[in-house]
Amino acid sequence: MSIASCSFCRKPNTEVTTLVAGPGVFICDGCVALAAQVIAGTRVAESAESSGSPVAPWELELSLEAVLATLGSVAAAGAQAERNLGLWVAKARTLGATWSQVGEALGMTRQSAWERFASGD
Repeated sequence: MSIASCSFCRKPNTEVTTLVAGPGVFICDGCVALAAQVIAGTRVAESAESSGSPVAPWELELSLEAVLATLGSVAAAGAQAERNLGLWVAKARTLGATWSQVGEALGMTRQSAWERFASGD
């Protein structure tokens, strides 16, 4: 049974050897290995120019097809982060956090926090 997926490649925990959890995000062993190669300089990052200057992925010269193919992954990663945030807020509320405390932790008002997350209350 899949309980989480890598925030980078979107593979579920059932398809990877190890899935490391962070604060609301996950990374699989394959993506860790790729990141280690990029950091070591043995593999050029997709989001870097050949000169080594960092470039935001959406600033790369890409075809319309490549951009459209990426949109689903970006949306899925955002949805996963939103679900995880909701679970963390629910955990905080279960432990006795007030909406004011939740809002303060998220940099929003108590009312905004309640409107965004109260449906699970």
